[in-house]
Amino acid sequence: MSEPLEDWLILSADSVNLAGLKVLVVDDDPDSRDLVAFLLEEYGIEVIVVASALEALKTLASVQPDILLCDIGMPDMDGYMLMRQIRGLPPEQGGQIPAIALTAYAGESNQQQALKAGFQRHLAKPVEPMDVIAVIVELTKK
Repeated sequence: MSEPLEDWLILSADSVNLAGLKVLVVDDDPDSRDLVAFLLEEYGIEVIVVASALEALKTLASVQPDILLCDIGMPDMDGYMLMRQIRGLPPEQGGQIPAIALTAYAGESNQQQALKAGFQRHLAKPVEPMDVIAVIVELTKK
């Protein structure tokens, strides 16, 4: 496993250059989407926001984001089902995109379910902004 989040405590917008990175944010809650988008944009990240898993699938291939941040509890298709569909796609259509589950489902079983579905990381809401940035840095430095 990689370094713990505590090793990334000093991640100011001045010390971390994430400019040029594209992140697709999937969340049915407009306030959550706006908050995450604002946070990421402070670090120079290009943010694409969508409100559903179906929109995410349509957007994924055309936008080709570097990272996916996805809520789990969404109507119609939840984040687990979305991630399983994405992992079934070829790499050029986004099938291998690094993915972070951002969810109110915070239990150990929820984390295991997220990882099993294909997410690399699971962060429980309310999430600390620095934790999100730390995980993005971790997933993009590989």
